Amino acid sequence: MSLNKPVVQVTRKLPETIETRMMELFETRLNIDDRAMTREELIAAVAKIDVLVPTVTDRIDAEVINAAGDRLKLIASFGTGIDHVDLNAARARGIVVTNTPGVLTEDTADMTMALILAVSRRLGEGERLVRSGEWHGWTPTSMLGLRLHGKRLGIIGMGRIGSALARRARGFGLSVHYHNRRPVHHELEAELDATYWESLDQMLARMDILSINCPHTPATYHLLSARRLRLIRKQAILINTARGETVDQAVLTQMLIAGELAGAGLDVYEHEPAVPPQLLKLENVVLLPHIGSATLEGRIDMGEKVIINIKTFIDGHSPPDRVVEGP
Repeated sequence: MSLNKPVVQVTRKLPETIETRMMELFETRLNIDDRAMTREELIAAVAKIDVLVPTVTDRIDAEVINAAGDRLKLIASFGTGIDHVDLNAARARGIVVTNTPGVLTEDTADMTMALILAVSRRLGEGERLVRSGEWHGWTPTSMLGLRLHGKRLGIIGMGRIGSALARRARGFGLSVHYHNRRPVHHELEAELDATYWESLDQMLARMDILSINCPHTPATYHLLSARRLRLIRKQAILINTARGETVDQAVLTQMLIAGELAGAGLDVYEHEPAVPPQLLKLENVVLLPHIGSATLEGRIDMGEKVIINIKTFIDGHSPPDRVVEGP
């Protein structure tokens, strides 16, 4: 496929430098207001464009894809996750799908480590105490948290982000454990000094800190089910910077209310942007607005990957970050 200036629809506002570059290269339709496109707007848009650039919050399902005209040949998603795109529907229509892997690894690992620190040392509670004007000075027993050094960290999903988190965790003196579909390469395992658990159930029951770093797929939906959540030690904390759908959020909330977990750090939620009102009231939970990858550098890197994928595709080559091949 070769187009001089393909028509490209961008569904959300991107960094200015990326939008400027896209306007130079393509006939780009931007979302100036940064308002989420409605389903009707998406369906109308895909009928008249060559390339769609959605984000992870856009639901590009079979209905949207089947509404596309014959011109739409590429969905160049701005994000690493691909669970928002119906890959089978795209494949059936001969539409190539790409994502932006690798560029968010360090930023997300940083945020995961920050949440581990924030929950363990009660940083959210302390910050709120100072702002409230109710802090009356240091005492030996006030705001006691948990020491990280010597604790056991269980990483669920030892991909790029999980491995980057493991490197950070070692610097804090944490013992690294992980569950994956299969063990990582022995050289990486040795570098990270990480212990592989074939049984997720057994690992859950023995960790002090658990971090979810696996993608959302049909196989990982409610991976931490009610049964598995109840295997976790009462003194443990749970961190999720991956996808909210990997956890049975209703059960997690009830366990936190009942004191059956020491705490949680959540950057993602099962029904974003909705957050259960009960979670908002809990002092032992740190809640963030899905900002694990939100650095300027990361967003620019993502945009540059989108541009490379589009440019490579319109030049008649296979994009480097394809997740669905063309016909």
